[in-house]
Amino acid sequence: MIRVNIFVEGQTEETFVRDVLAPAFAYKQIYFTPILAQTSRGHKGGIVSYGKVKHQIERLCKQDPQAWVTTMIDYYGLPTDFPGQDGSPVQNADIYVRIGRLEQAFEQDINQPNFLSNFIVHEYEALLFCQPEKFIDWIDDETSVKKLLAMKAEFPTPEQINNSPQTAPSKRILATIPTYKKTLHGPLIAADIGLDSMRRQCPHFHRWLLRIEALAD
Repeated sequence: MIRVNIFVEGQTEETFVRDVLAPAFAYKQIYFTPILAQTSRGHKGGIVSYGKVKHQIERLCKQDPQAWVTTMIDYYGLPTDFPGQDGSPVQNADIYVRIGRLEQAFEQDINQPNFLSNFIVHEYEALLFCQPEKFIDWIDDETSVKKLLAMKAEFPTPEQINNSPQTAPSKRILATIPTYKKTLHGPLIAADIGLDSMRRQCPHFHRWLLRIEALAD
C-alpha cells in the first residue's frame, strides 16, 4: 500500500483529488489524501509565498516519512520567490522544459526523500479544456461552449493555453461563461471529462501520474 499526501492550493483541487484522483488510484493500492494549503493561522487555500509553502511541505514530509508528498500548484500566478523563478534563461524556454527545471529546483530545495514536486500547467482549468463540450451539462449555453472549443483548437495541448492575466485558462472561461464558479463547476466538469481524456491530452499531468504509479512497482 502506497500513501500519497497531495498538497493542493485550493478547495477545487482538494475536491478533484478526493472525487476524481483517489477513486481511480485506490484499486492500484495507492491512496491519496488532499492537504489544503494554509495561508495563515485559521485560513486555508491559496499560495501567497514560497516561504509558507516550504514550511508546510517540509513538515508533511517529516511528520509522516512513510508516506509520499506531492503537489498540485498552478504554474499560473506562481509566486516569484519559488526556486528557479530567478529570471534565468529557463524563463524563455519551452513550457515543458521550464516546468521540468522549476520542479527540479523545487525538489532540490525541499530536499526530502519522500517529496515529488508537481506544477499544473498552466492552471487547473487547463484540464477542463480537454473536453469543453462537457460544460454544456452544467451551463446551458451552447454558443459559449463552441467558443471554448475554438480556443482549445488554437493550441497543441490544453496545457499550452497561455499564461497571462487575460489569456490563462480560467480567465478565458470566465470571459466566455461569467456564471462559471470554480469550486462548484470545476470538480463536476472534471469528473465528467475523466482522467483518461486528461492524461491523453495533457503530457505533463500524465507524467506526474506516471511517477506516482511507479511508486507501487
